[in-house]
Amino acid sequence: MDELIEAAKQQRERAYVPYSHFAVGAAVTVDGHVFTGCNIENASYGLSLCAERNAMFAAVMAGYTHLDAIAVIADTPGPVSPCGACRQVMTEFFAPDAPVTLTNLKGDTLETTVSASLPGAFEKGDMNA
Repeated sequence: MDELIEAAKQQRERAYVPYSHFAVGAAVTVDGHVFTGCNIENASYGLSLCAERNAMFAAVMAGYTHLDAIAVIADTPGPVSPCGACRQVMTEFFAPDAPVTLTNLKGDTLETTVSASLPGAFEKGDMNA
């Protein structure tokens, strides 16, 4: 998991955050490949995109839709917490028990899973209910 955290940390340096100054980096792994993302803001905040979704979407654009693990890092007092939208997207591309590593620049780390991150998530099967 250290490799994934380091990849997320490096990508965090590329964040475009002229408004919030809150840089986030994320990295996902699948089949031995690592895909990274950083948050990218827009003056119209609703058009911004989180690091987690950028990393997941990079993997999807490379042809992967069943991802293995994700790590997220930011300069926060404790391990960073993904927003609700990112948690919901994680349920689309990860198994419920997939590892989620949340950390900060001080090295405080929380290991959790996708399902623990968003209990009661709206899932693919709910579309046919």
